[in-house]
Amino acid sequence: QVQLVESGGGSVQAGGSLRLSCAASERAFNNYVMAWFRQAPGKEREFVAYINWSGSYTHYADSVKGRFTISRDNAKNTVYLQMNSVKSEDTAVYYCAAPYASTIATQWRSIDLWGQGTQVTVSS
Repeated sequence: QVQLVESGGGSVQAGGSLRLSCAASERAFNNYVMAWFRQAPGKEREFVAYINWSGSYTHYADSVKGRFTISRDNAKNTVYLQMNSVKSEDTAVYYCAAPYASTIATQWRSIDLWGQGTQVTVSS
């Protein structure tokens, strides 16, 4: 089974930028829709963005639209989340996920394949 490993989290000041990466263990990754979710303390996990297998289609939560960009490099089996103009409310553990279809890509309860998460902390 494909394994997902996130990296790139850390501390950043409000208004700054951070890039998260999610590396998949197998080339089968190239066939997957990939998504990013986040979970802040005491809150439910929420959808951030997803990208189709070829990278030709992306979809974002309203809260990050225009600030975050999801992309993928299938040659490297990696998906990225570029976070710009970050805000304190972006503080959360960020998870990458591999939904089996785009129809459930925004529904965390329907997804079985997850990375371990990476912490992002935005200070004001």
